[in-house]
Amino acid sequence: MEAGEARPRAHLAALVLARGGSKGIPLKNIKLLAGVPLVGWVLRAALDAGVFHSVWVSTDHDEIEKVAKQFGAQVHRRSPEVSQDSSTSLEAIREFLNHHQEVDIVGNIQATSPCLHPSDLIKVADLIQKEGFDSVFSVVRRHQFRWSEVKKGENKMTEPQNLNPAKRYRRQDWPGELYENGSFYFAKRHLIEKGYLQGGKMAYYEMRAEHSVDIDIDIDWPIAEQRVLSFGYFGKEPLKEVKLLVCSIDGCLTNGRIYVTEDQKEMVSYDYRDIVGINLLKKRGIEVRLISERDCSKTLPAMQLECVAEVNATDKLQVLEDWRKYIGLSWKEVAYLGNEESDVECLKKAGMSGVPADACVVAQKAAGYICKSSGGCGAVREFAEHIFLLLEKVNSARKQMEDVNSAGEDTGGK
Repeated sequence: MEAGEARPRAHLAALVLARGGSKGIPLKNIKLLAGVPLVGWVLRAALDAGVFHSVWVSTDHDEIEKVAKQFGAQVHRRSPEVSQDSSTSLEAIREFLNHHQEVDIVGNIQATSPCLHPSDLIKVADLIQKEGFDSVFSVVRRHQFRWSEVKKGENKMTEPQNLNPAKRYRRQDWPGELYENGSFYFAKRHLIEKGYLQGGKMAYYEMRAEHSVDIDIDIDWPIAEQRVLSFGYFGKEPLKEVKLLVCSIDGCLTNGRIYVTEDQKEMVSYDYRDIVGINLLKKRGIEVRLISERDCSKTLPAMQLECVAEVNATDKLQVLEDWRKYIGLSWKEVAYLGNEESDVECLKKAGMSGVPADACVVAQKAAGYICKSSGGCGAVREFAEHIFLLLEKVNSARKQMEDVNSAGEDTGGK
């Protein structure tokens, strides 16, 4: 390097360890959490942060590899030697570095931390790249009083560890303590090669408590889903309030089966829960329209849905585009529920997209939410509930912004 020449920026790689042999929850790393594979939440945050030269998933499982690539990550196939129950994260990271000599810094992000935001990763990257720290790890502040453990059979009393019982702090008077939350560990190569993830010039990064979620057991799952819907990162584009849901009839509203009577009349079945879901959407001011590739105009009236419907649709995307323009909506205000290859482009365009559990693979890859319910078995109702939860997130964000603006006006007047 000649004098005055800029030093090359160190290669910072995000690395998510996601082996297939999780004992607690089978294939936990790709289990759907709020309609998104668990590992997808942190990959989305890492890719959108824009501070990593490369984003990797280290795995030994084909299905996890497929999901990782679907989200835009590169894949390192780890060896059986570092894929055992007894294997440590450090062993897997060192193996990764042995195969990728270009990497100078590793940001090891835990797949089980779905509320991670790009803003956190950007700040940590600055700490290690601009401020010269050798390792940075995440912590969360907790206000919990600790007591010494007394094992069964021991003849002694418990002792306070971080409080004076005679003068207990009020929560607002006590700053609390910092605990590792396991969301991420950033470290430079030379430390990792010596066998450390934390060392040298160290720093912690304090995450907000609501973003500190770690999933280890099944009982955490429903709690984590609610937390993700409230505090998760959903992408660069801000969420907008959905005003139109377009639902494919065959395979979403129905199970896709067509029954033919002796007199050549067609019959289909549907789940009453889905009808309730459609009515709830209407009550919330969301218009619902239906679309089908076949002529089902004779069976639709029997459902008494009172929805605009387009049958014999040879180009679903064009129909969707015409409806969107006619109502005067942006794509972010459109939700789409589909299940077939013919729905893929609509799923990609819509601001909110979903598929039933039994949708074809290409439709699942294009969707933002995969229902637990199959088509004709409650998928529409489930997707409606998902829309309602995201609407709450939109309204919450709007209220927060209004509060911030209001506070700014109050301060500016003084």
